[in-house]
Amino acid sequence: MELTEFIIKGLIILVIFGLTLLIAMYSTWGERKVAAFIQDRIGPNRAGLFGILQPLADAGKMFFKEDFIPAQANKWLFIAGPALAMLTALMASAVIPFGSTIRYDGVEVAVQAVEANIGILYIFGVVSLGVYGIMIGGWASNNKFSLLGAIRAASQNISYEIAMGMAIVAILMMSSSLSLRDIVAQQHGGNWNIWYQPLGFIIFLTCAFAECNRTPFDLPECETELVGGYHTEYSSMKLGFYLFAEYINMFISSAVISALYFGGYNYPGMDWVYVQLTDAFGSVAGHNVATILGTAAFFSKALFFVFFYMWVRWTLPRFRYDQLMNLGWKGLIPLAILNIIITGTGVLFLEPYFTALLK
Repeated sequence: MELTEFIIKGLIILVIFGLTLLIAMYSTWGERKVAAFIQDRIGPNRAGLFGILQPLADAGKMFFKEDFIPAQANKWLFIAGPALAMLTALMASAVIPFGSTIRYDGVEVAVQAVEANIGILYIFGVVSLGVYGIMIGGWASNNKFSLLGAIRAASQNISYEIAMGMAIVAILMMSSSLSLRDIVAQQHGGNWNIWYQPLGFIIFLTCAFAECNRTPFDLPECETELVGGYHTEYSSMKLGFYLFAEYINMFISSAVISALYFGGYNYPGMDWVYVQLTDAFGSVAGHNVATILGTAAFFSKALFFVFFYMWVRWTLPRFRYDQLMNLGWKGLIPLAILNIIITGTGVLFLEPYFTALLK
């Protein structure tokens, strides 16, 4: 029994890891297609049908480009920067519950790499470490433009992590749990947190844009001011790691938004679907098919927010840096504090009323 559970869990980890990389890879193709649609262009259409092989062509180009390290750069830190950015981006997916459970041979395994009762703190901690990859790369390049980009990234990420953390606190006050699986399970039956935390969702989404260095918050790498920002001196797959890490972070943040505010793998009518599937295929096969449908619903929500990232990038202009910092410190943090006060008031005075009503 233990061996079976270990094998299933290993397969789930490999599938989640592979899908994360695949989605990040094809997000580069999707971004160009979205940009082309918004700008009334065609986009990539040479490599494969509709340009579907373009990410593979880009990867080949990156691998075969000259791997250049500046003469005055700190060599080991220059190499460690993109590696750390990529590592922290991939680590965050470990505790996200992508689905319910898989049943096999009397064993029930969660569709989640690691079930941690402090999952949301783990994600927040790992995401916070991501700025070190940018800082190390920008400083080790021995380039003033790179250093300015790294400093911008550090101040931007730290500023917006405060408001993001406060938005998460409001969710934790309602759910009384740090486990992402528990938070998702509590949203069963259409009881999604977006109905109770619309302000918290807007704050979290805005901070996610800043954390991922996406337009209109891409000041650490804006080419009009800093050439290429913190990765100006990078080439070959080192540059590829930085760019790839950004797309992985986009997907992970979209998955976290889906889990925290939009029910995760829950979808309308899933109880009726579950009953129909178990009646048709049996308790084990029907349960597994229902889990696959829930996982598909989760990925659909996450991919919608990936598209939303792209939509905003090709619609809104970039902020000035003083506007960026003012929004974070004078706008989002006070709003996040207000949201905590409102949530605390609701939990204190309204929860007993609803509990009594349900009884």
